[in-house]
Amino acid sequence: MFGITDYGAFLVAILLFLFLPGPGNLALLTATGKGGIRGGLGAALGVLAGDQILIWLAVAGVAALLAAHPTLFHGMRWLGAAYLAWLGLRLILARPGSAPVLQMRPRHYFRQALVITLLNPKAIIFYMAFFPLFIDPARHQGGLTFAAMALSVALLTLAYCLVMIFLVHHLAARMRASPRLGQILEKATGLLLVGFSLRLAQNG
Repeated sequence: MFGITDYGAFLVAILLFLFLPGPGNLALLTATGKGGIRGGLGAALGVLAGDQILIWLAVAGVAALLAAHPTLFHGMRWLGAAYLAWLGLRLILARPGSAPVLQMRPRHYFRQALVITLLNPKAIIFYMAFFPLFIDPARHQGGLTFAAMALSVALLTLAYCLVMIFLVHHLAARMRASPRLGQILEKATGLLLVGFSLRLAQNG
């Protein structure tokens, strides 16, 4: 299909990638918990937009550019790590009743999720290494093949985000009934974000 080898395996690989915990998932969960379905949808659109930008940057060979200029790559990595750490520390240090780290309007959720996604240079490397595994050199159709792959990623990501949004939305009602539980989960989310930032900074 469109020069993609074993399209079924390609879809399964995308799903497995989506299930892996990461900053994008945390942004989606936090936005839904604080902003409801509208907040979750805003974050989901941010993740989708960020993924598509990274995919097409990878297709354009940005990964090779970063490899040729390690200073640029390390700068992006440290910038992403610092941003995640800043968000995590704000969640950890937030006092009960204080203003939320993520604003309560959907357009802010979109921007937050977009920035978190874009500041993960490993995603560019992932797509650069991932796509060639499923391209049939004999039937490759250039931009059409990459467009089909990018669209597949977008549709599966959207479906995954919608399921997560509705699940978290129902769980959020229970969290609001127990403010203490909500505070514990907020601190745990902050710790995870700081952990992701440290991993991003330490690993190349």
